Amino acid sequence: MKRIINILSIAAAALFASACMDLSPKAQLSDAQVWSSPANYSLFANQFYGWTRDFQGSDYMCSWTDGVHSDTRSDLVATPNLNVYSAGSNSIPSTDGNYKTLYKRIYYTNLLLKNAAEFEPKADIAIPMGEAYFFRAYFYFELVQIFGDVIYTDTPLDMDSEKLYGKRNDRLEVIRHCVDDLKKAAELLPEMPTEDGRVAKGAANAFLSRVALYEGSWQKFHNNNASAANELFATAAAAAKAVIDSKAYSLFYSDALGGKDSYRYMFILENTDCNPAKLTKADNKEYIFSHRHDEATKKIGTNITHGAQNSGVYVTRKLADMYRCQDGLPIAKSPKFQGYAGQNTEFADRDNRMNATLLRHGQKYWNNDGKWRTTWTAADEEDALTCDRRSQSGYINNKWATERKVDDTNEGYDYPVIRYAEVLLNYAEAVYEQGESISDADLDLSLNLVRQRSNPDMVKLSNSLVSANGLSMREEIRAERTVELALEGFRVDDLKRWKTAETEMPQNLRGIPMTGWFATNWTNQTRPLDADGSIILYDGRVWAEKNYLYPIPSDELQLNPELGQNKGWN
Repeated sequence: MKRIINILSIAAAALFASACMDLSPKAQLSDAQVWSSPANYSLFANQFYGWTRDFQGSDYMCSWTDGVHSDTRSDLVATPNLNVYSAGSNSIPSTDGNYKTLYKRIYYTNLLLKNAAEFEPKADIAIPMGEAYFFRAYFYFELVQIFGDVIYTDTPLDMDSEKLYGKRNDRLEVIRHCVDDLKKAAELLPEMPTEDGRVAKGAANAFLSRVALYEGSWQKFHNNNASAANELFATAAAAAKAVIDSKAYSLFYSDALGGKDSYRYMFILENTDCNPAKLTKADNKEYIFSHRHDEATKKIGTNITHGAQNSGVYVTRKLADMYRCQDGLPIAKSPKFQGYAGQNTEFADRDNRMNATLLRHGQKYWNNDGKWRTTWTAADEEDALTCDRRSQSGYINNKWATERKVDDTNEGYDYPVIRYAEVLLNYAEAVYEQGESISDADLDLSLNLVRQRSNPDMVKLSNSLVSANGLSMREEIRAERTVELALEGFRVDDLKRWKTAETEMPQNLRGIPMTGWFATNWTNQTRPLDADGSIILYDGRVWAEKNYLYPIPSDELQLNPELGQNKGWN
């Protein structure tokens, strides 16, 4: 850790301007200059915004490419080559950019807060202080998710500080510091963002609901600490309820997009003509905090449409099977489920998010192969591609894929770091886990709003539905979360906090069942089949207890043996 904290003078620190969340270096100011002006506190805080989750970027934040939160490391998505983390075969690295970079970033949040203590009047720098508290919690939460126990410091430490050579703090202690920081952030930040892409009170409470729910689950299912778990579940529920009660955010919905298609278009909104209703980012009140992009000034910079739609994402049968039928029941219990015999029979009478996320055989679609929508009229059908499911896993993803004419890597839609649907689902789960029960009223306040955004006629989740059909309320809440947040970087973290990875992760990654029409018409399919007739994408995956946390890199242990290695990695 000695090599992590590079003490840099303010004169050498790159400061960033915030116009349109432009995070390129703008100025290098002296120590006296930067800490004497409220404007410069804000300028210094701008750099934090470039360090959140995004479509691509640093390994630990990214949830699209192979980062620690990526669905490619879970049980729902496969890639052209088996991911070693998904396979449970990763090893101790000599170095880990996650560890080093997060502590460097925490150093800068601590530096702002240290200097803020001497500044008066505090009201003039309330917002950058709130941002520093928010992002300090953000980065420590990342460390805890990855490594578990970590060294905690709330001061910018000198390189020879004894703290850098001590033992790690218990994860629960670190999370409680995160909770305190987020509560302070909520008090200091404005009710609504002062500029698009900035955090406000709602973001602090929304993120608090995520942090407290995560650690509450960990304490309940890993540590059997009911007292700490219930304390954190209560915190998560209260924080989510504060966001709900603020009425500052709402689920993205548009009758002009056909209602049920709102979910699909929400993820590809841009500030240009990108959908049949001509809606832009300003029409989306669901994104509470996002990593901003723009085709002109801050392109996504990765082949997001191709990577999402065709070459990089092999959706598994497991995800497809999790979408409930319109009667609210899982396919194993629903008389509405029509099986797999036809080209698209499994899509019939299912959750409309399945149709929004996965392409059906024969469906018209658009991508960056020179086949685009330009006017959103019937004429565009002539310039469209036609989906053929006979490739990869047989399930073709359509989430994150643009329809408009735009060159590869130039898409400009935002990455949702926190969106309102997650907050509603956090509320439902936190309420349930406190006493392992939830009222229909609380379900209607939260989870059912998410479900019925895409499915206005779908049967709501209720206690009577669960009891009448022999369901598990916990499993229904978890399934709802999984399908709503699929391909957004939540699944593997959820399996870890629920302590179900040991059951779910060793299962084969499977594609469609080779029955009916596909058995006759997919003649060049060469992958092996399991006993159920499903394509085996990858088998032989394992999961040991040690895999719930990443190992401490060996170079950090050499610098500080007091860190100790995570259990099972010795």
